Amino acid sequence: MSQITRQQAAERVMARADALAAISETPNALTRVYLSTQHLQANQLVGQWMSQAGMTVWQDSVGNICGRYEGEQEGAPAVLLGSHLDTVRNAGRYDGMLGVLTAIEVVDSLHQQEKRLAQAIEIVGFCDEEGTRFGITLLGSRGLTGTWPESWLDKCDANGVCVAQAMVLAGLDPARVPLAARNKDDFSAYLELHIEQGPCLEQQRLALGVVEAINGARRLNCRFTGEAGHAGTVPMAHRKDALAASAEWMVMIESTTLQHGGNLVATVGELRCLPGAVNVIPGEVALSLDIRGPQDAPLDVLLNTLLAQAQTIATRRGLSFSAEEFYRIAATPCDAHLQTRLGEAVAAVQGCTVSLPSGAGHDAIAMAERWPVGMLFVRCKGGVSHHPAESVMAEDVAQAIDAFTRAVTSLT
Repeated sequence: MSQITRQQAAERVMARADALAAISETPNALTRVYLSTQHLQANQLVGQWMSQAGMTVWQDSVGNICGRYEGEQEGAPAVLLGSHLDTVRNAGRYDGMLGVLTAIEVVDSLHQQEKRLAQAIEIVGFCDEEGTRFGITLLGSRGLTGTWPESWLDKCDANGVCVAQAMVLAGLDPARVPLAARNKDDFSAYLELHIEQGPCLEQQRLALGVVEAINGARRLNCRFTGEAGHAGTVPMAHRKDALAASAEWMVMIESTTLQHGGNLVATVGELRCLPGAVNVIPGEVALSLDIRGPQDAPLDVLLNTLLAQAQTIATRRGLSFSAEEFYRIAATPCDAHLQTRLGEAVAAVQGCTVSLPSGAGHDAIAMAERWPVGMLFVRCKGGVSHHPAESVMAEDVAQAIDAFTRAVTSLT
């Protein structure tokens, strides 16, 4: 792809991202949720762009917008490209959308050359990755993999409208949900281009990076229980201060996670202190723990280490400690062969490549249960995402289109 051609393609992607950002349920903040009028409008517009790029276009039975660019022989397996078109509330305009729009440019470049490949290329604009409306994440990709639980149809939004009712209002038939599932031999691989949603590429002054894995996560509700007491009358040596124990553990969480390395991260995001009075020693503290990493084994080692440290702190201070895990998701490794192909494409475009984990979830999590997956990250300003300040540079998008095109054509 020539520099002029890829720059034109990048400018088209930026303009189309702006056009999609204008399709929002709120005039001054981008919000587009599953099965809303705006979701259907976005599907229609993206479908038009797919059609202009020479694709056969359809909306599947759960609301994904899909396009196919046929290979040299009709009915050949396809490389599937995609990301999502729904947003969080007051969102940025590139999370998800950039992946769909760059995929269309890959196909358009082939269409302009009247070129067909050994494999077909399909593109999917997933309908609900964020889970903003019904609290169900990866809804569109679960439809494609055939792992949509029937109970999802009964999930309701804030207005009491359930998924099944919303589907009917959108012209979809809840009974036809299983028809969205694709056969395993339909696709040879799934590739997703996405903004990094973090600062690593920017810090390394690189436009592109190859994702090694999507982080697994463990979330726990933890509790230190000591004794509340008068802040003025209980001597320091006699105190069983739950907040002091929590503070000691929080500092240890930070230092221990740093020592373990391996792209592991740990966060205490919630802290609730009882009784919560200025003149009372805290007798009980509830706090959350969120740890994530690209490999499950080191993640579990870290978790066990942190919990043991908390117990040691509690015992030494004469307190009790408890922890209850309420969320667990396995790490999703990206396919080694696809990482290599993406890495080669990135190196050809920017002179070097770098591997990094994804700290956020993506549709690739669901897709990896059935097909090999690969992901390409694009630098975003300040690592800001899920916010109106989300920003990418056209020059980076141009490089991304070039690298993505090289990777896709090398696979087909």
